[in-house]
Formats: sequence, structure tokens, C-alpha cells
Amino acid sequence: MTRPGILNFNKPTGMTSFDVVRIVRRGTGEKRVGHAGTLDPLATGVLLVLLGQAARITEYLMDLPKTYRATVRLGQSTDTYDAEGRVTNDRPVAVTEDEFRSVANEFLGETQQRPPAYSALKVGGQPAYKAARRGEEVDLAPRAVTVHRIDVTSFSAPFAEIEVECSRGTYIRTIAHDIGERLGCGAHLAGLVRTRIGPFSIDDATTDGELTEAFAAGDWPDLLQPIDLGLMALPALTARMSLEQDLRHGQPIVLDEESARPLPSPANGAEARAYAEDGSLIGIIRYDGEGAMWRPRKILSPER
Repeated sequence: MTRPGILNFNKPTGMTSFDVVRIVRRGTGEKRVGHAGTLDPLATGVLLVLLGQAARITEYLMDLPKTYRATVRLGQSTDTYDAEGRVTNDRPVAVTEDEFRSVANEFLGETQQRPPAYSALKVGGQPAYKAARRGEEVDLAPRAVTVHRIDVTSFSAPFAEIEVECSRGTYIRTIAHDIGERLGCGAHLAGLVRTRIGPFSIDDATTDGELTEAFAAGDWPDLLQPIDLGLMALPALTARMSLEQDLRHGQPIVLDEESARPLPSPANGAEARAYAEDGSLIGIIRYDGEGAMWRPRKILSPER
């Protein structure tokens, strides 16, 4: 069985997220390989590839805040909101840097964002982009997203660069498109780099060439990060051996004074990382306030 873990991969342009999964599956021999957060082929940067049991925490990795560096091209709108689409409008650009900054700041905080028609979101059981390519009308409902930070790092019309830190489900190409609409000149996303997902930074990411060399040398497991690195936002608890066995058998536990680092007065529904006495990760547990006990949420099989 392949050692489970998280590969922080620096996806190159032109490669789909599934291309990366397929390459890792072939290079490792591991059948259970997935990823946490799709990057469009045009985009580059951090893609978290999950091997083995790491795939069980996908939802937690997806919820981590993400940071992007984006190039916005003013004056041209496209049907996909990025440089791969058909130009639908070409207008002159008479926008100052101050005007651009002012409009960009309007997207800070929690907003309702309408996803682009050319997206992988399902409509009638199929990805929306398939219907859009057939020329069908696609009307995706707005959804709540949060932009924690948006900085304009450079401006030289018709191009501007922004750095965006945002929540799960935020489309940066929609932000680029909407900025252009509010400025009255149109815009699309000309380039995108995902520089961070939670604690995973592009500075530490494995490149395509490094991964190829690691597969050839057979030392690719050294590139994997431990599963719990993606769970550091959760507090940690240590369960003594008898309680560990209860959790592994799907039984709730009550933490007592013999358990290390108990949480003080956890809220109902609070989650935590549970560790065994030897320091290995048992999994994720959730507090049941009504029974004053911790119930198994995601329990991992012990490594052999």
C-alpha cells in the first residue's frame, strides 16, 4: 500500500488538473489519487494532489483560503471570462489606476458571485461548459463567496495585476470580468497563478521536472506532505490507547484527565484532530454537546 500523503504540485500551464492526477497515478502505482481544487488549463500554481487516505480530507483542504496572482486585461470581454474564450466586446480603455483600485476594492468581503457559464458546475447533471459550447443559455445562480484581500500590485493599462485571497468557490475570472463591467470597458483574465492554499505555498511546490525525476529515482514518497498538514486549522487532542481503539471501531469517547491536551468547553459540533499516544493521526472527531462526548468523523486506517 502506498504511503498516504499530500503532494503540493506546481501545475504548469496547458495541463489539466486531471492530467496531473493521471500522471501521479501512473508514476506511483496508487489507484486512489485525487485533487483538492481544480485549476483551469490556463492557470498555473499550487494544486494539491491527494494519495491514498489523504483523499478522505478533500473537503477540509477545499475549505482552506486560497491566494491567487492574476493578470487582468482591460478593454476586452470574452465569453469564458479568460484568454481562451471568444472576444465578445472590444472597447477603448480610459481607466486610471485609482479608478481601477477603487472598483477592485468593491469586491472585498462576502459577496454574491455568479459563476461563469463556462465552468464545471453541473446543470441538469452535466458540466455547464458543455451546454455553453452548444450555444445554450446557461444561467447559474449566484452564490456566496468571500474575498479576504485584494491588492493591486501593478497597473499599466490595459493590463493590471492583482493578488486575491479568497474563500472556496471564488472564480477569479468572474472578478476580472465584473471589474471590467463596472469600469465600463470590459475585461478578462489574461493569466492566473495560485500561490497558496492554506499552509501550502508555491515556494515549496514540486515542479513537473522534479516530479518526473523523483518517479525515475523511486524517491517520490519524499515529496509527500503528511495528511495533518492540511488540518492545522483544527485543534489537536490526544487519546490514550483504549479511547483510540474505541474511535477506530466507530464508538464515541469521553475525554478524561488522562487524555492529553483536552479542549476547554468545546462548542457543539466543534471538530478536532485526534492523535494516538505514539503521535500518529487517528482522524477527525466531532464534539456532541448533548452527550458531552466526541464522535468519530473521519477515521484513518493505521499505517502498516
